[in-house]
Formats: sequence, structure tokens, C-alpha cells
Amino acid sequence: MNTHLLLPNRFKRIGWFLLIPATIAGIFLISGGFDVSWLHLKVFSIFNDDISLFNSDIASKSKYFVWTDVDFANTLVGIVFIISALMVAFSKEKKEDEYIANLRLSSLLWSVWVNYLLLLFAFLFIYGTAFLNVMIYNMFTILIIFIARFNFILYRNSKMATDEK
Repeated sequence: MNTHLLLPNRFKRIGWFLLIPATIAGIFLISGGFDVSWLHLKVFSIFNDDISLFNSDIASKSKYFVWTDVDFANTLVGIVFIISALMVAFSKEKKEDEYIANLRLSSLLWSVWVNYLLLLFAFLFIYGTAFLNVMIYNMFTILIIFIARFNFILYRNSKMATDEK
């Protein structure tokens, strides 16, 4: 496998260092365990659509290329999570060989299959605003499943190799 698209191995440690706190912060944000009212910023928005469930004239609230005041906590945690998960997932291993490349490819394929099976389940059985939450979480599931499977198989195989010695 051509590894020129993979990051150097040192990025994996940095990625884990950022991913763990980002995951914990994300869980606290989802559960409402944080009060981050102090993290409101004015940010530039290419498209801003203030959706009101009780107003049928949604088009009148759509704005383009404007500065808008937002709660930046979700955005910040999402950015840190995505960047750190990409660093963990796509950094070279210390010993990057053909087996690791094959494992990386099969884990990526496996994570895409599982992700879309979960999404199909959501399309069939989850409706309303709960479905919007599922779609938000779905942005992260491919990376989470890939990292979990890839590292689990690496760990399992390293344990088998040490047991054989």
C-alpha cells in the first residue's frame, strides 16, 4: 500500500492527547453537563438559516455572508475531535508493513459498512428531531468505528504474538 498519504507516526500520540479530552468534552456537551454560556462568539457564516418550527416562512430568515453570534463550544469540540481522530486514524504505525496496510484497509471498509448499516437502521426506525441528532452523531461514527476496530485488531494480534513466544 502506498503510504504517502499517511501522517508521520508522531501525529498519533498528539492525536490521542487531543482525542481523549475532546471525546469527554463532547459527552459532557451532549449530556448537558457543561455550562459554556461564556463561549459565545461572533463568527462569519456563508449561510445561516435560523429555523423556527412554528414559522412557515423559513426563507425570510435565511442569510448569506453574515456575521452571526453562536455558541462556539459544539463547534470547537467537533473540530478538535475530527482533527485528532484523523491524526489517530491516519498516522503511520512504527512498523508500517503490508499486514498493517491490509488491516487498515479492511478496518476502513468494515467501518463504512457498519456505519451505513446503523444509518439504514436510523432511517427505518428513528423520526423527528431525534433523527437530526442521529445525523449529527453519524458524522463521527466512521472514524470512531475505524479507530476502535483497527486498534483492537492490532492489540489482539500483538497479544497473540507475545503469547506465542
